[in-house]
Amino acid sequence: MVLLVLVACLAASPADSAAADAPDLTDVPRYEVDPFWPRLPLPNEWALGQLAGVAVDAEDNIWILQRPGTLYPWEKAAAAKPPVANCCVPAPPVIQFDPSGKVLQAWGGPGDGYDWPTTEHGLYIDHEGNIWIGGSRTDYPGRPDDAPIDGMVLKFTPDGELLLQIGGAGPSKGSLDKTQLGGAADVAVYPPTNEVFIADGYGHNRVIVFDADTGEYKRMWGAYGKPPTDEQLSPYDPAAAPPQQFRTVHCIGISTDGIVYVCDRDNNRIQVFDIDGKFLTEWFYRKDTLTGRGRGPGTTLDLAFSPDSEQRTMLVADAPNSEVLFVRRADGEVIGSFGHFGNYAGQLNRLHQLAIDSNGNIYTAEATGKRIQKFVIRR
Repeated sequence: MVLLVLVACLAASPADSAAADAPDLTDVPRYEVDPFWPRLPLPNEWALGQLAGVAVDAEDNIWILQRPGTLYPWEKAAAAKPPVANCCVPAPPVIQFDPSGKVLQAWGGPGDGYDWPTTEHGLYIDHEGNIWIGGSRTDYPGRPDDAPIDGMVLKFTPDGELLLQIGGAGPSKGSLDKTQLGGAADVAVYPPTNEVFIADGYGHNRVIVFDADTGEYKRMWGAYGKPPTDEQLSPYDPAAAPPQQFRTVHCIGISTDGIVYVCDRDNNRIQVFDIDGKFLTEWFYRKDTLTGRGRGPGTTLDLAFSPDSEQRTMLVADAPNSEVLFVRRADGEVIGSFGHFGNYAGQLNRLHQLAIDSNGNIYTAEATGKRIQKFVIRR
């Protein structure tokens, strides 16, 4: 028997041996939560509202954007006049953590010379280390308050000095307007052209591009690369033909090879374009998920690229199913996932945004859960 095994091994072709040694590219890392990240308690009796953005800078520091205005009275009892309890007060909107979870700095909020958004949404760090944020408050029937409408994107230095404002507070001027935004959810900057791409998707139905330093308008497009429109879509129907218009442009990411990925959240899809807005393809994720007002968000809230040089994998935030999806960037196929609904460590409650650092650690930002979590590679 030993001789037969030896002969079989020697008879194996080089191709067979190479196949046996080749890595399985569909095998993704297995993750577990780090329950001690970030370091708690936060300074100054801070409490976090809904998490609206998360990003990792070149030094693997983690930045979050949170919404102080979403804290309930009992969550900010120390800020009442007079204070109702010793804990807590709203944290500043922008907070920077080091890799260990220690707070490094915090800033943000209304100030002179710019319009701070009513509903903070999306945080991006460009190749020069500057911080971009948007605002998603729009006007719609039955809106519960008269707070200002968000029509802006802001660019700051890492220490909170304003560099640029695109748009301004105020109502939409339509999806073809070149000056005013309408509920911007996310941005991405493409270094070779120094252009900022904005997911202008809560009040408008488009991607719009400006010069990242001057704010000069460059171009825009809607679904399938067509001109954007303000046509009112019927409620999402998974059995219907794919909508010819974006429903909620919730995120945008640009790979290092110049491919633009757009989260059309409430159509449960990612559309793919070249850098000039030419449509390339689209991928649907759990297409049967019902979305829209009164139903909840769709399955593509945010995306991030893996840290390998080819960015072979994308992470996609699937909020209704409380999962992080691993997607093969070459063809959009799901090759793995993790996550489950809940409020305990390692569970997800309305996963909103995500990011990944150079070591493959994943950071998840939750809206309803009002927390940031770190997931590390177990295997």
